[in-house]
Amino acid sequence: MFVDRVTVDVEAGRGGDGCMSFRREKYVPRGGPDGGDGGDGGSVIVVATPGVDSLAELIHRKHWKAKAGAHGQGSKCHGRGAEDLVIRVPPGTVLIDAEGGFVLKDLNEPGAQVYAARGGAGGKGNTRFKSSTNQAPREHTAGGAPERRRITFELKVIADVGLLGKPNAGKSTLLSRVSRARPEIADYPFTTKIPNLGIVQIDIDRTLVMADIPGLIEGAHLGAGLGHEFLRHVERTRVLVHLVEPSPVDGTDPIENYRAIRAELKQYDVDLADRPEVVAVSKGELPGAEEVRERLATETGGEVLLFSSVTGEGLNALMTRTYALLQESRQADAEKAKKLAGSVSDNSKSTGVPVTGNGQPSSHEVEG
Repeated sequence: MFVDRVTVDVEAGRGGDGCMSFRREKYVPRGGPDGGDGGDGGSVIVVATPGVDSLAELIHRKHWKAKAGAHGQGSKCHGRGAEDLVIRVPPGTVLIDAEGGFVLKDLNEPGAQVYAARGGAGGKGNTRFKSSTNQAPREHTAGGAPERRRITFELKVIADVGLLGKPNAGKSTLLSRVSRARPEIADYPFTTKIPNLGIVQIDIDRTLVMADIPGLIEGAHLGAGLGHEFLRHVERTRVLVHLVEPSPVDGTDPIENYRAIRAELKQYDVDLADRPEVVAVSKGELPGAEEVRERLATETGGEVLLFSSVTGEGLNALMTRTYALLQESRQADAEKAKKLAGSVSDNSKSTGVPVTGNGQPSSHEVEG
């Protein structure tokens, strides 16, 4: 079962209490304090784990609670710290504080992790309070309270390329032809209910990950037709491949359909609408497909491709063009990162203050 959004409660473990104890042995009438410290409570850690492709594990367990630390004991025996509770989620999962509405962490890389709730610190035993003026302390502290939080886990599929288009535009068929993915295919709208991923092998050295995003309808940016559920999966993609059906089964105009999808992207996220886009007319074997391609070229003022997933005509040109745009996007991002790194380095040299990756002074320098 594919699940891409779920809200759960997480609770760390309480710290163990410190112990108040005095050494009691034969022939040792005045044994000193020997109460041990309590163990730290377990924390709840969320880790982006390759191979996990859904949030289904979370939907059946709404409360995740780590174990408490053990209490301290006499003879200076410290309590055992509790193990952390690890929640494994797919890379691309965003953690949102359900009450505050702010993002805790975007786990957009495999291995990325975040403490969702930290365990309480162990309490101090009375041994800790021994001094020259207080040789028989009776003070000890209780274990620290654990953090609790309600978190919304939101999965955004990570892919290089996202397929866009109206329902029944041929996205799933295209994905099945250029990769080993086997999405559900039928001759009616909304066959695709969830994003499907496929690895496209351009040649022996070049590959890309393509996502078949469920079809969008007018009003998607407002949530119509599960629009928000689908549009957020497009946010991770670098390149958009916009498929236009030449003869829609509902009798709508292909050019108007293209305009409607573009409008939805702009109203949902302007940056998303500015992503590199390949426009292509699908089902090129149908009569009138070439005429639609020419009209779209006039509409967009750029190159519009024509292909057929049935005959295979135009597929190589489509994938080659898509990969070229993907490489341009990667190079542009690399150059931006390089410039940012140079700017941060120059800032550090000129001020003499170490800076973080966002150009701000490092935390220990600010606090010092």
